[in-house]
Amino acid sequence: MKNKLLKFSSAVCAVAITLSACTGGDKSTNLTDSTTADSSTAVALKPAGPAPDWGQTIKPEMQTVIEKLASYGDKPIETLDPVAARKNHTPTDAVMDLVKENNIAVPAPKVDTTGKDIDVAGGKIHVRIYTPKTGSGPFPVIVYYHGGGFVIANLDVYNASAQGLAEQVNAVVVSVAYRLAPENKFPTAHNDALAAYEWVVKNAATIKGDPAKIAVVGESAGGNLAANVSIAARDKKIMIPVHQVLVYPIAQANMNTESYKLYANAKPLNKAMMGWFTEKYLTTMIESQNPKISLVNANLKGLPPTTIITAEIDPLHDDGTMLANKLSDAGVKVNSRNYEGVTHEFFGMAILVPEAKAAQAYAAEQLKAAFK
Repeated sequence: MKNKLLKFSSAVCAVAITLSACTGGDKSTNLTDSTTADSSTAVALKPAGPAPDWGQTIKPEMQTVIEKLASYGDKPIETLDPVAARKNHTPTDAVMDLVKENNIAVPAPKVDTTGKDIDVAGGKIHVRIYTPKTGSGPFPVIVYYHGGGFVIANLDVYNASAQGLAEQVNAVVVSVAYRLAPENKFPTAHNDALAAYEWVVKNAATIKGDPAKIAVVGESAGGNLAANVSIAARDKKIMIPVHQVLVYPIAQANMNTESYKLYANAKPLNKAMMGWFTEKYLTTMIESQNPKISLVNANLKGLPPTTIITAEIDPLHDDGTMLANKLSDAGVKVNSRNYEGVTHEFFGMAILVPEAKAAQAYAAEQLKAAFK
């Protein structure tokens, strides 16, 4: 979603509710994103109106976030150019504003963060490194890829997911700011994702990481990137991740699946947005059949054990299901879990949405088992 810094007043910054809005960067800090907090709060969030037509089964907490997002009055992303689209409010903004408005307590962070630029083909990319405050390491390492359709969003928007995993797994998390389209067309994001993983493999010890315990995690477009990293690691005969967690991944290019039909008008992700993302990232539609985009057509044999998380009210729901089936057919151990009543982007909303808290705990449980 947007590239501008998340918006909070100086008073909120003073009590350390956000990270990036206060620091303006990735210098070592003790601050935390409000969306990483425990969702067991005494505040009961209730939606203002009826369930939307596109999501009659939506949970009240999820609907409250969607209503808050709609209240900003932004133009639909698919009607904007990418620069303007990146300035739209995000689901993260909605969550953080609800936290502020409802005086929800934010736990002290359990990680420190630093930023680093790493060399990749054609330039540099930024990574944000989350390191547990307790223990001296070496810690297991998670390489995390954010969502945004390869076009929008950034490390700030997905901070809650990365930090939540670092805290719950007690792992170093390296969150990757791969270059975005249309300024950087396919396969730039995929190449950046692999370059970041290779950097972690070579430099794990320098970030208090265990080079024998590296996993990949991604959401949406990032889920696609994470799976591609595992495939490339296998093909290049470098260390294969010990596990991959793919959260509502983009796994194929057919926008006429049942979930695309059912949730064509869903929020915060709809069918029109997916078409817009595809157009911006790919040079020609022929590329949509490339196995890097259509993972269901890729050679999936020999990939690491996989956890797939899907949301019920999501055009990409069936992508996750199809990929889980294809992985299983290829002999890969797959555990998958669908969360009812929630939408795309729910995973990072643990402070407000119980299903997000449960999904993060499930992902953390799978990762901890893989790291043993």
